[in-house]
Amino acid sequence: MTAEEINGKKIAEVIKKNISNEVEELKSIYKITPNITTILIGNDSSSELYLRLRDNACNKVGIKSSHLKFNESVKETEVLESIYKLNNDKNVHGILIQLPLPSNISQYRLINALDAKKDVEGLNPVNIGRILNGDEYIVPITPLSVLTILEHEKTNLKGKNVVIINHSNHVGKPLAALMLNRNATVSVCHVFTKNLRNYTSNADILVTATGVKQLIKNDFVKNGAFVIDVGIVNTDKGICGDVDFESVKIKAGKITPVPGGVGPVTVACSLINMLKTFKNCIEEK
Repeated sequence: MTAEEINGKKIAEVIKKNISNEVEELKSIYKITPNITTILIGNDSSSELYLRLRDNACNKVGIKSSHLKFNESVKETEVLESIYKLNNDKNVHGILIQLPLPSNISQYRLINALDAKKDVEGLNPVNIGRILNGDEYIVPITPLSVLTILEHEKTNLKGKNVVIINHSNHVGKPLAALMLNRNATVSVCHVFTKNLRNYTSNADILVTATGVKQLIKNDFVKNGAFVIDVGIVNTDKGICGDVDFESVKIKAGKITPVPGGVGPVTVACSLINMLKTFKNCIEEK
């Protein structure tokens, strides 16, 4: 058996086409172009690459994307002041804070300062709390991309054994909540989990997001499992993920490659959230 390889680029193109059509419709009604601002601190090469990809996607669907850049030595208070200004700027319809941040800047203070209705990444406590209550309006982008892939493949999550290897606030925790909202049985693993293989080898759906090259090998995977690789690892031979792709694909039922799997869908899902924050702003009463 060889796993079906999920083409994230094709899924992303469908999303972008739908977003483009809806953006055009809203622009014709309100005569306003969606305007999204990303706060970027420091010079992280991976962030710069992701921003270019996202800017290209925005341009294709008719969304204006701008950047507010700071150097690494910027004071946190200065960034917070900029966030408050963007919150109150009626010409800005969505705000993103590009991660990772320098060690002198608190991710949590910046995210907490965002106006929840303009929070494109869905990481503000208000939006996270809504997910826990089953109100999934603005969902964190990476978990949304995983969910989008599963829904595209018509995967019924009810009663499925789902294992997530990541317990961060922007991936593992919200993804676990989304899975629980769909009545899956969820195990969340991380760097301190003992006997990781005992969990992963029983997973109907395995989602890994560690950034550890080839962490998941053939014997870590259940026959016929759906394996979603969110990991990104830069190597001398290019980008790879957490999964030992060649050995796992002969055992899994479905698998996402790196690159070309979750990545393109994540960029497309950012557009979904941009459209939602835009609607929040223009339809606000």
